[in-house]
Amino acid sequence: MDAFAPKTKEEQEKEERTYQPYTEIMSTLPKVRGFAPQHLYNHQGFWYTESNLPRVMAVQNHFIAHSSDILLATNPKCGTTWLKSLIFAICNRKLHPSTQHPLLTVNSHQLVPFLELLYTNNEIPDLDILPSPRLLATHIPYSSLPQSVLDSGCPLVYMCRNPKDTFVSWWHFLNKISNKELKPSTLEEAFEMFCNGASIVGPFWDHVLDYWRASLDRPQCVMFLKYEEMQAETIVHVKRLAKFVRCPFSLEEEKEGVVDEIIRLCSYENLSRLEVNKTGEAMFGENEIKFHTFFRKGKVGDSSNYLTAEMTERLDRISEQKFHGYGLTLN
Repeated sequence: MDAFAPKTKEEQEKEERTYQPYTEIMSTLPKVRGFAPQHLYNHQGFWYTESNLPRVMAVQNHFIAHSSDILLATNPKCGTTWLKSLIFAICNRKLHPSTQHPLLTVNSHQLVPFLELLYTNNEIPDLDILPSPRLLATHIPYSSLPQSVLDSGCPLVYMCRNPKDTFVSWWHFLNKISNKELKPSTLEEAFEMFCNGASIVGPFWDHVLDYWRASLDRPQCVMFLKYEEMQAETIVHVKRLAKFVRCPFSLEEEKEGVVDEIIRLCSYENLSRLEVNKTGEAMFGENEIKFHTFFRKGKVGDSSNYLTAEMTERLDRISEQKFHGYGLTLN
């Protein structure tokens, strides 16, 4: 059943009235020029695009989490596609043989949708019709999540990435999805905005720190992962991930190579060469995005090919200042 099943005219008008106050609230918020370039609006200390902020507000007011939900959270360009693939494969491994796996023909962003993008076209979707466990993703900061998520105790997995690679990957992504009407900023312009916090759901460091502190306060509910560590010791962290989302691998599965099989299936090398990810596309909010734009390199340290020594030093200095006293480092 479709979460966006046809609705009556009366239902549509009611939902449109629900969204109207969000537009009015936005008119009172601070705004700055963002990456794209487009304006970003500051809501609860973080920056959102004009199109996405009403959706975030709708999620905050209407999404009801279940204890069985599994929620993935990231800052954009921090390994989201990889994490979605891993979670889907882990949780559904008993349902799909590797030779007929959905990931072979369906992009992971369709299998694990962004929660805020389900609240589109001024609609309030009926997410209770989705099968349990509901696998959902979000870029919303921890402190801005709906209270129901915190109350439900559902597993919340956060993955971050060092700010240098995150910034460069994000800038390349915006270049790929730009068009004649929407030209991205130059690397230097975007870098200044990123350092000043004016990026989607930025400041980047506040977003990371938000989830880091939550993982320390509520380790039974919030798991904090680093992209670089996932790359270096994938088997170790995939097993940790499976246990955290209540789908642990049995000793028999480990002996049979199930963990290795999932890692191979979800690897950058495998996913990026699949036909669906080379030629497919889908709507993400108001934007039609080709799946191949989600696959650039995925390599740790690639930012060194784009950032000057001064840029690198500046990002490192900001990280040191922002994370000082919290026991967190992102190299």
